[in-house]
Amino acid sequence: MNDVRYDLPEADGFTRPYWDAAAEGRLLLRRCADCGRAHHYPREFCPFCWAGEDRVAWEAASGRATLYTWSVIHRNDLPPFGTRVPYTAAVVDLAEGPRMMTEVVACPAPDLRIGMPLTVAFREAAQGLHVPVFEPAA
Repeated sequence: MNDVRYDLPEADGFTRPYWDAAAEGRLLLRRCADCGRAHHYPREFCPFCWAGEDRVAWEAASGRATLYTWSVIHRNDLPPFGTRVPYTAAVVDLAEGPRMMTEVVACPAPDLRIGMPLTVAFREAAQGLHVPVFEPAA
């Protein structure tokens, strides 16, 4: 039996605030104090103006997004994805500006539309580890 999982992030000292917030149901972004732009995935430096880690800080995101694109996955042989097919892999535009890879849940594929409003939810991927997913906004 293969116990390797391909859906779990590697949390480290730098990303620990992100994963701790996710476990509490909060989505965090990084914002640069020099250029003012937010980014995701979390990086220690600003990917736009290259400001160093002393100029980039964590901030709470609103949790609002719009659907940019998606693909319904019907086959995935990597554990544990095979037990979850079909699922909807997606890219969303966060209200704060960054684009984020994620999964859309609680929405049948025929109901998906580019630009549809979404809100963040969190799925427990492993004991104490929650990952952000998105669902249609109420």
